[in-house]
Amino acid sequence: MSDTRNDTSAAPGKTPVKTPAGTGGSTGTDPAVRAELTRLRESIDNIDAAVVHMLAERFKCTQQVGVLKAEHQLPPADPDREARQIARLRELAESARLDPAFAEKLLNFIIAEVIRHHETIADGAR
Repeated sequence: MSDTRNDTSAAPGKTPVKTPAGTGGSTGTDPAVRAELTRLRESIDNIDAAVVHMLAERFKCTQQVGVLKAEHQLPPADPDREARQIARLRELAESARLDPAFAEKLLNFIIAEVIRHHETIADGAR
């Protein structure tokens, strides 16, 4: 007996995805468990949407910072500010019971993207 099954919910023309038995479908799963999974997944979806919107707002602000830096010939990166932000975010992560190393990785990824945007803005201002 296989521990995977074919998910027949794939869109037309798409290859069905194999998922571990009992994890993606309704067959054999207690309705209360399915309902709780649905509730939790809806919460996750809402949180993901909020994260995307918050990141969009953050990048709107950092774009304005990039324009200001370019207008005043300031460097795209500010290592001192970045270090302060990382330390601050690590503290916030600890108080929120989130892995500080994960929070730092996430912020470093965001900072790298912001710097790339600032460099692009600066190049366009020259």
